[in-house]
Amino acid sequence: MSAHAKFNRDDVIEKAKDLYWEKGYHATSMRNLQDVVDMRPGSIYAAFGNKDSLFKEALNRYAEQGATNLANSIAQEKTKLDGLKRFIHSVTVCNKSTTPSGMCMIVKTVSELTQNDSPDLLTHATNILENVEASFVKVFQQAIDDGEINTDESAAELARYFQIQMIGLRTYSQVTNDTDAVEKYIDNIFARFL
Repeated sequence: MSAHAKFNRDDVIEKAKDLYWEKGYHATSMRNLQDVVDMRPGSIYAAFGNKDSLFKEALNRYAEQGATNLANSIAQEKTKLDGLKRFIHSVTVCNKSTTPSGMCMIVKTVSELTQNDSPDLLTHATNILENVEASFVKVFQQAIDDGEINTDESAAELARYFQIQMIGLRTYSQVTNDTDAVEKYIDNIFARFL
């Protein structure tokens, strides 16, 4: 008879994601993980290998949820630009008080890790950021093809600009309670595309 896991893997990854997102990789101890996911360290190691492997799964979960949010935002609007605007609004204004950290978990990870202490994790997080940018490139290319954008810039240039602005705006929105200012900056980002 095979042993069955006495935990819900998805639930553990979700809880670990939120903990890592809130505290960061280095500030999250095995004791923190043990308390939050309600598993003993030996069980965590048996199920996930080590703290790094669980962290990678948490990053992947965060990226998957972001991709789903982007797809849903695009699907709910008539134009690709309106979908992107809905997306940036959702991550800067709507989710501000309900997420473990207002900063993007991937950006937070890249800023925390160095090549010296966690090169594999840093590479993993950087690859996720590159994939996010590639997703934006596809959306901007569709917007260009649909005639929504009046610019000579390439989809890649627009996607890079959008990602940089979004990262900065998410950080800014954490230090201000001025939602009107954040909304104005969102409008300013999209003014570039018209």
